[in-house]
Amino acid sequence: MHAYRTHHCAALRQSDVGATVRLSGWVHRKRDHGGVLFVDLRDHYGITQIVADSDSPALPVLEAVRVESVLTIDGEVKARSAATVNANLPSGEIEVFARAVTVQSAAHELPMPVAGENEYPEDIRLRYRFLDLRREKVHANIMLRAGVISSLRRRMIEQGFTEFQTPILTASSPEGARDYLVPSRVHPGKFYALPQAPQMFKQLLMVAGFDRYFQIAPCFRDEDARADRSPGEFYQLDFEMSFVTQEDVFAAIEPVLHGVFEEYADWQGKGRSVSPLPFRRIPYRESMLRYGNDKPDLRNPIEIADVTDHFHGSGFGIFASLVEGGNVIRAIPAPGAGAGSRKFFDDMNNWARGEGYSGLGYINIKDGVPGGPIAKNHGEEATAKLIAALRLGDNDGVFFAAGKEGQAARLAGLARTRIAEQLGLIDANRFEFCWIVDFPMFEYDEDAKKVDFSHNPFSMPQGEMEALENSDPLDILAYQYDIVCNGVELSSGAIRNHKPEIMYKAFEIAGYTQEQVDADFAGMINAFKCGAPPHGGSAPGVDRIVMLLADEPNIREVITFPMTQKAEDLMMNAPSPVTAKQLRELNIRVIEAPAKPGA
Repeated sequence: MHAYRTHHCAALRQSDVGATVRLSGWVHRKRDHGGVLFVDLRDHYGITQIVADSDSPALPVLEAVRVESVLTIDGEVKARSAATVNANLPSGEIEVFARAVTVQSAAHELPMPVAGENEYPEDIRLRYRFLDLRREKVHANIMLRAGVISSLRRRMIEQGFTEFQTPILTASSPEGARDYLVPSRVHPGKFYALPQAPQMFKQLLMVAGFDRYFQIAPCFRDEDARADRSPGEFYQLDFEMSFVTQEDVFAAIEPVLHGVFEEYADWQGKGRSVSPLPFRRIPYRESMLRYGNDKPDLRNPIEIADVTDHFHGSGFGIFASLVEGGNVIRAIPAPGAGAGSRKFFDDMNNWARGEGYSGLGYINIKDGVPGGPIAKNHGEEATAKLIAALRLGDNDGVFFAAGKEGQAARLAGLARTRIAEQLGLIDANRFEFCWIVDFPMFEYDEDAKKVDFSHNPFSMPQGEMEALENSDPLDILAYQYDIVCNGVELSSGAIRNHKPEIMYKAFEIAGYTQEQVDADFAGMINAFKCGAPPHGGSAPGVDRIVMLLADEPNIREVITFPMTQKAEDLMMNAPSPVTAKQLRELNIRVIEAPAKPGA
């Protein structure tokens, strides 16, 4: 017999009754039923119920050990009575009568329990992550992650991609987020940077003649945490292709993402649907108008409308004056809200003020009669035209966001989401994908008072050199695209600018000299001067994909060893001080941060 186990803890079935077996695992729960002790023994695969009574020599040991102790148990498989079968366990028709037990490792008192679904403070969970990972839900999430990565890798290879590894120690880039820097011992005063993404390397692989690259790539960015962004590091499905158009990129990656989401749509019996291929394409400006952002949740049926023209010369003076001043008015329908109380409308208005806006105007329609200050002052005929244009029903409501175009779009987008959540309009059993396309190449930076890149400086402008030389920069679109699922941006991508002369011109418009481009992006620009194919790609975020499939609100729940929001690893005590000897080897001196006022 094997030293530790003949079966794992989810393997035994009715057909094994009468067999002598050996199991090893952790004590998940103990239940003392007056002389009969039941122990749930847990391993990676599942749980088996162990039974010991006064006839079992294992009883005294099992009574003494704490939960989460590691045991090896020898015993006989017995059938449970019909009344005690546990249909929720694969091994629920049997139990093992313990004949002998070996304590492999005795657990001390635990800082947090493993059994049960109670939530615990983040600092405790992360400090004792090895315990947290034993919990059923977290353990399942990490196994889901492993399965998703395996599926992504297999599907990419089936699409003709080859996996390559790119460097972890590289050069700092002047573009993008803040780098993590690594001091060089052999080059005093110089630093490597951990890659924010393998962007330049994957493009250089295309220049080198490799046709289809992919990698489950680690990326490092010194940026603040969010619910859908881990501080410090994350993983992405990085890929690049040569001799492709934008549609070729979409056609390559859509079956991969669609296939993975279909494969895990029914994970844990959730039974979710996935939007069909091909995914919908939405121009950036249309997305900003209809959804109020560039990562729309298409499960939300509400669509925003521009109603600025309806308020020219309106009797509702506030909106009329705003329109005359060059502002816009956006309408956000609230289906069925008019049938309820006015409190919903007042609460939405207070919510908008809490978000830093002046508020939300509204019209509430009850049994076909519009109410509220806007309806009263806008005029009966004008209000009827507005309601008809928005196709509102007899018991609907509508909110209004007013202001400069960007400000009104942001408020309308936030209100669209909140209204749908409050009214229960979002179908949680769907994955809705879309591409956001036709991003502006440039934008005007109000602070710097200059034109700058809006999204990705290395994208090919639509119209190429002709557009750069003959069009208003703010009218130029780029071959840039984002893929979005359920309101979560999975990745940005682009058809790359592979022509040095176009790159120089694009950077010139943004205020860079040719000398600056040569200095800051020497590796890429020099490579392009040696013959570069048209190429493009993207990099869907693995962590976010798993977060969506696991239906978790926070990305921490699908990462094996995440850091806190302050980018601290409480379990390993990182970041931590280093010795004076280590600093001397690196020619580094640490300067104490000045004390904060009032400290």
